Amino acid sequence: MNHLDLYRLSLKKLLSPIQELLEDPEVSEVMVNGPKCIYYERGGRICESPHCFAGENQLLAAVLNVAEFVDRPLGPENLSMDARLPDGSRVHVILPPVSRNGICLTIRKFKTAGLSLDDLVRLESLRREGVELLEKAIADHRNIIVAGGTGTGKTSLLNALSQRIDPRERIVVIEESSELKLQQPHTIYLEARAEATEDGAAFTVRELFVNSLRMRPDRIIIGEVRRGEALELVQSMLSGHSGSLATLHASSPQAAATRLETLCLMSDVQLPVYVARAQVAAAIDFVVQITRSPSGHRQITEIAELIELDDRDKYRWECLYRV
Repeated sequence: MNHLDLYRLSLKKLLSPIQELLEDPEVSEVMVNGPKCIYYERGGRICESPHCFAGENQLLAAVLNVAEFVDRPLGPENLSMDARLPDGSRVHVILPPVSRNGICLTIRKFKTAGLSLDDLVRLESLRREGVELLEKAIADHRNIIVAGGTGTGKTSLLNALSQRIDPRERIVVIEESSELKLQQPHTIYLEARAEATEDGAAFTVRELFVNSLRMRPDRIIIGEVRRGEALELVQSMLSGHSGSLATLHASSPQAAATRLETLCLMSDVQLPVYVARAQVAAAIDFVVQITRSPSGHRQITEIAELIELDDRDKYRWECLYRV
């Protein structure tokens, strides 16, 4: 039995209270709020599980097992961690005392077969005219931001959009924790390293992005823009790296542009607000807004084109698609 098989076996035993949920193909996310409280998401709805861990020690052993396997520090000096299970599922852990509920473990399950744009039409998440609009935007190498809240399906939509990229193109994917799995054969996957370990230094998304520009990409895809790397993304779009795709937490196209502008200002490069706004307006072509209803149904509610700044230095939009 090799190291990976031993790890899988031990983790399966330690995570036995949620193993059934992890094996259920209809469950997309498992949320452990301390040893006695487990929730999960199925079909967009949050449900409570009747199962629980034997105690804090069992749950602690499970998360430390994950941390050891992925060589990430977790303990009194590192109270949170992002990692991946062997099947590709994304894991986040946060420990007491910052978590008052006890150890919190969140697992977003990896889907081997991602949705296509045609699947979104079938699921009534997108109309056919929206598909045609997005296909043309991809073919024309337009820069696209997918905006939405937590759990709205931004990464799934990004995966679906990427399926329309010409397979002859060289794509560099940058993520804090790898989730995207593209069909194109010429794809390079870069993953950030949050903490330095004995085996190597930390490597931020921003550093990965700077490196990616030297790798002769036809397109750059960023799983999520969160910090000052937004400035590098925007400036790369302006310097000829067109056709970039990224996701962003925002509740509307206008909010997405404003948030991107704010993230640019978080960079260590001192920019006047007007310059950051002008660069965002010149770089971004489309914002695709995705939402999730209380029933759990995910839907692309708007596709807006960012035209330019008006004479009052406000973003000017053209709504191309709306539900």
